[in-house]
Amino acid sequence: MQTLIDVHCSRGPSLREKIAKDAKLDKFSLYVVNEQKPGRSPGWLKIHSNLPDRRGAINIQWDPVGVLRCRIVNRGPGRPDAITGDFIAYLLARHRKRLRAVNVVPR
Repeated sequence: MQTLIDVHCSRGPSLREKIAKDAKLDKFSLYVVNEQKPGRSPGWLKIHSNLPDRRGAINIQWDPVGVLRCRIVNRGPGRPDAITGDFIAYLLARHRKRLRAVNVVPR
């Protein structure tokens, strides 16, 4: 199962890079697994959860027009609601001033 999250942000530096470098990401039970092309567009970031009941990965891309595109991929019996909630809670807690809209689309 996949869940798409589009986060519309105010103009500024890459939110993907800010997430990748955030030392407080682990307080939300999330950690960076892999990052490709830091400092360049397009690049991507992959995040997982530390918690055993949060299955799946969050793949993140930054669009220079100010849209953070996130794709949550779940395999097996895991449900995407827990890791999606953790990630949205992180965005609201750490990057609230940059956020304009958050759209969640289950697929």
